[in-house]
Amino acid sequence: MVRTAASDVSNVGRMSPTNAHDVLLLDFGGVCLLNPVELHEKARRLLGLADDTLTWLGPLDPSTDELWQRMVTADGVTEREYWAIRASEVGEAAGRELSLTDYMTMLYDPPTPEVIRPEATRTVRAALAAEFGVSILTNDMRAFHGRDWEMGIELLQIVDHIVDCSDTDILKPDPRAFERAEEIIGVPAERMLFVDDQPGNVQGAIEAGLQAMWFDVANAAASWSEVGRRLGLSSVSG
Repeated sequence: MVRTAASDVSNVGRMSPTNAHDVLLLDFGGVCLLNPVELHEKARRLLGLADDTLTWLGPLDPSTDELWQRMVTADGVTEREYWAIRASEVGEAAGRELSLTDYMTMLYDPPTPEVIRPEATRTVRAALAAEFGVSILTNDMRAFHGRDWEMGIELLQIVDHIVDCSDTDILKPDPRAFERAEEIIGVPAERMLFVDDQPGNVQGAIEAGLQAMWFDVANAAASWSEVGRRLGLSSVSG
């Protein structure tokens, strides 16, 4: 299975969990929220598609998805463009027009706990209980889902800050996105552990001075266990 570019950053920034961080800074989509490819079965069911449609698997198996590989390596395709293209293709397979907003609404509305990884909720609660700060740094949450949807997600109501780059259109890995997060959260970059499923964002965070970890969507439970280990949260990293 191909792991496009991710192996370059998956072990960068590894530190002892003891007193290494003050804040856990999380990407949202893929890390906390299920990736759309993990909801292919729901899309097929709702649209009446055959089982052999939607064979592209993005981060679950990049070898099936050349467009995903291009997006991950910044080869002329942004993440928003990737999902807009995929939404259009899903709609075409169902014989209808499907915009990016339509596609995300179909997959994620209403905002129920089932769309959030349980390991995310457990780890965030454990980190808060251990007196770590926990904040979100996302490129597209409000662009994809809207503010009303955001208010229906319990996890988003317990974190300290939501820094959504949709509000400024200065997106990760632009260093200004990380500078904005640092300013809003009020903690130096080097005291934050940043977790993201896009290798380019992880590298950008490292260059901005954060400790950073690549999140493997194909091994999400193990990735969350590693987050807990780095924070010294034995109750969730075991």
